[in-house]
Amino acid sequence: MMYFLIIILIIVIFVIFNHLNHRVQKLEKEISDLRKEFTGSTVRQIKDIKETEEPDMESSVPVQHQEQELPATSSALPLAEDLPHQPKKDHLAVIAEFLKQNALTIAGIFTLVLGIGYFVKYAIDRNWLGETARAAIGFVAGAAIITVSHFLRKHYAVFSSIVTGGGIAVFYFTATIGFREYHLFSQNTAFSVICLITLVSLSLSYYYKSETLIIFSLFGGFLAPLMISTGASNYLFLFTYITVLNIGMLIIAFLKNWKSVGWIAFVFTSIYLLFWTVEKTEISGVYFYLVGYLIFYLFALQDYFKKDILPSSDILMLVLINFTSITGLVYIFNTLQYGPVIIFPAGFALVNLGLLFREYSRKNFGVPYSVFTGIAAGLITAAFALQFQAHLITSVWAIEATLLIFIWKKTGHTIFRSCFYVLFPLVICAQIISWTEYIDAKSLAVLLNPVFLTSFITVVTTFVNLILLRKSTGNNKGTHLENMFTIISYLIIYFAFLFEILYHIASKPQTVIFSMAMLFSICYIFLLLLFRKKLNIRTLLEIPLLYLFLVFIIINTSTAGTGLVSDYLIKKIPADYYMVYLLYSIPFIYTLVKILPVSDFFSTRISYWLIAAAAVTAVSFEAYHLYIIVNADSGADLTMLGKHFSLLYLPIIWAVAASLLIYKGLKTHRTEYSRAGFSLLALMILKLYAYDVWEMDNVSRIIAFIILGIILLFSSLIFQRLKKIISNIMDKKNEHSQENPE
Repeated sequence: MMYFLIIILIIVIFVIFNHLNHRVQKLEKEISDLRKEFTGSTVRQIKDIKETEEPDMESSVPVQHQEQELPATSSALPLAEDLPHQPKKDHLAVIAEFLKQNALTIAGIFTLVLGIGYFVKYAIDRNWLGETARAAIGFVAGAAIITVSHFLRKHYAVFSSIVTGGGIAVFYFTATIGFREYHLFSQNTAFSVICLITLVSLSLSYYYKSETLIIFSLFGGFLAPLMISTGASNYLFLFTYITVLNIGMLIIAFLKNWKSVGWIAFVFTSIYLLFWTVEKTEISGVYFYLVGYLIFYLFALQDYFKKDILPSSDILMLVLINFTSITGLVYIFNTLQYGPVIIFPAGFALVNLGLLFREYSRKNFGVPYSVFTGIAAGLITAAFALQFQAHLITSVWAIEATLLIFIWKKTGHTIFRSCFYVLFPLVICAQIISWTEYIDAKSLAVLLNPVFLTSFITVVTTFVNLILLRKSTGNNKGTHLENMFTIISYLIIYFAFLFEILYHIASKPQTVIFSMAMLFSICYIFLLLLFRKKLNIRTLLEIPLLYLFLVFIIINTSTAGTGLVSDYLIKKIPADYYMVYLLYSIPFIYTLVKILPVSDFFSTRISYWLIAAAAVTAVSFEAYHLYIIVNADSGADLTMLGKHFSLLYLPIIWAVAASLLIYKGLKTHRTEYSRAGFSLLALMILKLYAYDVWEMDNVSRIIAFIILGIILLFSSLIFQRLKKIISNIMDKKNEHSQENPE
């Protein structure tokens, strides 16, 4: 019965699409005929104009005079430097525009893949298919999707890339389900199949010259080990595979200059290496850190070697790969008690010194020279800090940095300020190394311990630096360097106290630790906002602090409070911890009433949405916490009561909150509140719809997803065609207006 329903629905959709396609083709033909008629009439008009004007021009202007005037005309053309500069490419805007233009396609292919996956699972559960057919149906579906997208690639390149990525996702999904859930393949066979899929997808992306497709391929390639994992820690095999994948990434990055592939590979590789380093510390990890360092260093330097430039993204990659590599290698050596650890920062420093010497020999003292100098100096300093006692070095450097800025204030010589900005990052590095001693330290006294005393000296000197710099700056904006220094200084003070608190409550449950960390973070930001005038916190920093404060409120109420309630019900913690958690409401209410109205927080539209989200989230979760505490007798009641609250009380709370937001927007003439209220109502309806869909039986769910996915994809294709037609009409109109200016 299910087969007949799907066939009938697909036929109906095909008829509808064929009808729409016929209408679009008819529209294209009409536009083509109009274009030909319009072009013909335009050519005749131009010809008539030329015939009437040429005799007069020839009789009135001598040939020699015309030849003399040509250079003058050409000299009047604007020079290259006079042309307006092209605006810089905003990558976030490009991504947003891509998502906006292709949201229908992405949603359609995702829904279709989900529907096919559920269909395969349903067919396997019902034993409709044999083992060979079970594996084949997914691969045939993926191949069909890729084949269709192949024929669409000429006219709809982006659409074709997304659809091809969906077909590759079907391949990965089928291979994973076949191995993990139904054991249709052995692990070696499954891994070979997934490697083959990755190789095919990389080849297709290179053939199609599609960066979108290679992103799909990289995600699949790096997630492949997780898809076929059995829990065995075969890290040597894993990182051999990842190294080969990174080498392929590096080759494609050099051939196509696609920076996104390198960053994706770096993020995945760093996560895998970090997990391996912590989970199972082995000396073999050193080799993969070094190989990864070489690969990503070459990736970051490709523009340097090709174009002799070093963009900011590549500089960031150089800094990150040095930091992550040093951190991992030092952790391995310290854990396994190898030595000396100085060889790694010293060795990496030699690499950068070699590049620095290259710049010096070329007498090129631009950005690359400064970058290599800074990285080399930082690595050399880190080597000494690792080899000797970090506490003494951190304190001495912190005091020296304050002394430098004090001398600059007294003498006015900018050389001392420049030296301060060079030394201060070294203080930060040394302080981070000091904080790592919290990990293995045992029975440290509260506050009166070497680690916190070192942090305290850094905090005091940093605060003095802020005061000295504040007196030297008269405007309310400050330079980018001064703003960055201010942010880093407040972060140092924050982490100094946070790590001390976390160390002394480390024996408590995880929910208590997280709750205390969030409460401290909220109170710390609140104090900065409360004394923002005395601390001379500029508007440029005040608004981000308010954003961060509201984000922490959302995280605290949704995560920390819920965890504490759960632990209280299972008798893991007393009720006192929840009462301490509720202290966040004091700074939250004070900020809403006193600080926000007199700040520049509402200068952007997103501010209204964020404050609405924070208030609705806090009210919703506190109502949920109160409902659970009052009605639950034990942890066993939590699931049932949570479901009951979500179905019955949460829609009421959201409806009331939405009404209040709409009312506030109308009363204060701030439309963003009203929009937030209507969006909350839409979210409530979407929640009901989404929940109802997932309550359906498997057959209805499969049909719904497959049909919805096909409809979305067909709609997207029609949209792409109409957009292309409209674009051609507008281009032709612009050409006509240029040829016949009024």
